[in-house]
Amino acid sequence: MPGRALAVGAHPDDVELYAGATLASWTASGCEVHILVCTDGSKGSWDVDEDPSRLVATRRDEQGAAIERLGATGEVAFLDRVDGELDADRATAHEVAAWIRRIRPDVLLGHDPWRRWRLHPDHRAAGFLVTDGVVAARDPHFLTDSGLAHHRPAELLLFDTEEPNHAEPVDEVAAAAKVAALLAHRSQHLSTMGIGADADGSQAGAFRAGILAELAEVGQRFDVPLAEGYRRIESL
Repeated sequence: MPGRALAVGAHPDDVELYAGATLASWTASGCEVHILVCTDGSKGSWDVDEDPSRLVATRRDEQGAAIERLGATGEVAFLDRVDGELDADRATAHEVAAWIRRIRPDVLLGHDPWRRWRLHPDHRAAGFLVTDGVVAARDPHFLTDSGLAHHRPAELLLFDTEEPNHAEPVDEVAAAAKVAALLAHRSQHLSTMGIGADADGSQAGAFRAGILAELAEVGQRFDVPLAEGYRRIESL
């Protein structure tokens, strides 16, 4: 269990969706968990009348509430790139590298940029920002004017991967925290969770059951009851 972790997501809610149970489990064991969100979430609605600026503020608040539900007490930071327009350019990778140097995590988590058929460009870009950023963070001749000492995390865990080679076992408490954190993103209930008016709670119940089924499926693959899977890269 790491002493400090930094998880980098493309949008508000991505970290919770792909690594929420892991982070809840680590937090419960004393890990200091930090979150970096790359975009502002301004396009995350199916409502054509939604005000993007209002949605940005809403999603920022939801992200803070979600992390509290995971039990994390570390920093929640935003790069504030426009949703859908994230680029894996050198300048942004160096911003990510600077955050890695500031936080100095033992473990870095991010999207797997090599996942095939990944439609959303922000997910691909966020993944490459992490892989490129960790190189700039670890090597002393990058960011020489930043005043930040170079830092090499012990390992990189890539989530939403097709080829997991590592699983983080979680218990039912961590699984429940993941679900609670995701439900904090109320603006996403309809578009990504299938939860509408839901007067009787059946849709939220179905969403909860789906998350637990996913954790159980990964756990079965790695011979544990519940788990989240990653592509683990060591010797960074």
